[in-house]
Amino acid sequence: MKKVSIILSGLKKTLFATAVSCFLLSVTSCQDWLDMPSYTDPDSETVFQDEDMAELFILGCYRGLIHQEMYYHLGMGETVMHSSEDGSTNNSKYRICNYSYDPMVPATVTTIFKEGYRIIESTNLAISKLKKMSETTKRNALLGEALSIRAFCYLNLIRIYGDVPAVWTPMEELDPNDENTFYPKRSSRDEIYDQIIADLQQAKDWVPWFKESGYATAERLSKQGVYALLARTALYAGGYSLRWNLQTNDPASLKLARRDDEARVRELYQIANDACKAIIDKNENSLIQAQSGMSGFQYLWYNFCQRNFTATDAEMIWDLAQYGPNTNSNFGVLAQPGSRGGTYGSRKAMQFMLPTYYLSFDENDTRRDVTCTSYSIYFLNKGAAGDTFVDVGTTYSCIMHGKFRIPWCVEPQEAAKRNLNIPVMRYADVLLMYAETQNYLNNGPTQAAKDALKQVRDRAGVGELSMPSDQQAFEDALLQERKWEFAGEFMLRTDMIRMNRLSEQLEEAKKDMKELSKREGKYANMPVYRLYKFQVDGQQYGDKFLALDYIDLTDEAEIAVIKEIPTEQGKYSEYQAKLAEIVRAHGIVVEDGDKWYPTNMFEAYTSTFNGNARKAVGFTSGFNALQIGAIIYKNPTGYAENGGKFPNWIEASDGSDGLYYGFQKNCCELLPFAAKDPGHPMVDNPNLTQHPAYAK
Repeated sequence: MKKVSIILSGLKKTLFATAVSCFLLSVTSCQDWLDMPSYTDPDSETVFQDEDMAELFILGCYRGLIHQEMYYHLGMGETVMHSSEDGSTNNSKYRICNYSYDPMVPATVTTIFKEGYRIIESTNLAISKLKKMSETTKRNALLGEALSIRAFCYLNLIRIYGDVPAVWTPMEELDPNDENTFYPKRSSRDEIYDQIIADLQQAKDWVPWFKESGYATAERLSKQGVYALLARTALYAGGYSLRWNLQTNDPASLKLARRDDEARVRELYQIANDACKAIIDKNENSLIQAQSGMSGFQYLWYNFCQRNFTATDAEMIWDLAQYGPNTNSNFGVLAQPGSRGGTYGSRKAMQFMLPTYYLSFDENDTRRDVTCTSYSIYFLNKGAAGDTFVDVGTTYSCIMHGKFRIPWCVEPQEAAKRNLNIPVMRYADVLLMYAETQNYLNNGPTQAAKDALKQVRDRAGVGELSMPSDQQAFEDALLQERKWEFAGEFMLRTDMIRMNRLSEQLEEAKKDMKELSKREGKYANMPVYRLYKFQVDGQQYGDKFLALDYIDLTDEAEIAVIKEIPTEQGKYSEYQAKLAEIVRAHGIVVEDGDKWYPTNMFEAYTSTFNGNARKAVGFTSGFNALQIGAIIYKNPTGYAENGGKFPNWIEASDGSDGLYYGFQKNCCELLPFAAKDPGHPMVDNPNLTQHPAYAK
């Protein structure tokens, strides 16, 4: 008994010291904390005697809310982004991207579980202590923040693991003789959802609207943020998820379903609807529109990367602060156009965009070239002094993510710290959630639902796309819109689960990739050859460069010309003259010094043709390398180009690799708990039950 009390006392002091110091280390873009009062070893007896000190503790709870596993492991596998990391099926990110889970191979995002409960314990402490303080407007606002942060942690845990332990009381107030204090069992996710939804409904009344808050940025939860989180949580609570009988843990009971109470499901959609409408009606938020020579979507993400938050906060309802030497994640480092040397250093892209996603955009959609980049930053002559760096065009097998590209950023402090805040909630999401709830509650899209969807499309330049009037067709359109709008923002995977669309969407993506590989079906007439314009990279942070100019070639005579790549350097000028004639024939002015080079989009980047084409435009010893996983850029997209079989990354003949090769319906919609070593949930907690599909 005495030993347990000592442990609890030490834990209490550690949590307080950690939470407060975490915030003090989190030097955000909007505050100078040099004048903060000094403290030593704060605990519950001192911190919550003063609202200012209590505020420091609450702000410390924001730190670590989104671990890299959430965007590096779980931000893929949603038919949009995919792992390009070397190592193939033995790599943890590649396995999780392809739904190959094994509790004995600890690639099961264990840190999200650990960090989630660390923050939950901190918020439990804060909630308990704040409730004992005198009620003031500020105390209520702090309590609302603590409730909301805890709700966010539980939402993430449930959407990854399903039913998880529910802990609502700080450990110092629990009975140390009760085994559930240290070894809590799984709890009903529906009961957890109902609790955190009730908490958020209370919190929204306490937390101020952004413009009334005095906050300099959206790095802190305002009333808009709480309302948006409430809407998102209610949609997950009312949506589909993989369920089973918690009492029997019988694998036969596994099924993707909503909760049984249909009336409660409808009530949850109404809660989400009303929360979205409250934000819309307040009229403080809007979608960022075109300005300064950029589309609205580019202006949003360029300024977000530049940390120009006054330009983005109208849309960015909540984002997590990441700045300074201590509180700074590697968000954006792994999903970007790769770079090799120069101003940006060597940055290897570990994620790429499926070419079927890249090709899914309407030709007028301004989101494509922001979200997807068909270029990588590389040097022209490897090892050459004062070398020129270029934006080199890539093939279909190595299209990369572009929202968080390094030239758009401010200069990072080191390779693994990008100074990029993590986006959590945008006004575009509020509009699409509102369209979804209106469609569900009215058995089809209302005019308000159509107007909300059209706002998002109008900003993207595709407002004239057909607007479905049928309930299912409108939901289909909303899911596709979410893909176009939110790629790389790590919610799509579980959004498809809550909409009961994951299995169907994965199968469709696999089918589409095979058709593209064989150039069949809707890809039967897909151009094989592309002419890229030679582009020197700006080599400075804040460069606004968006996309390479290119021409897709379909004329057989033009294709015959571009195929005749000379192997002698003395003939390169003549070849360039021929390419210039083709460019002019497509109505493009050719300036002095302009150069173009062809690329076979279905071959590997390293193919003989593609390598020779780059040599003809000036590349030398670095002509066949990219800063992206070799399993992608050294492999083709085309079936014929791969010797009459699919490349392994699309489908391996023995089933050991390929898109989503590990997916099993009514199994992989949730992850198992890791169960190999100490530090893993199943090892540390004997009262936990395993996901029944993985129980031994």
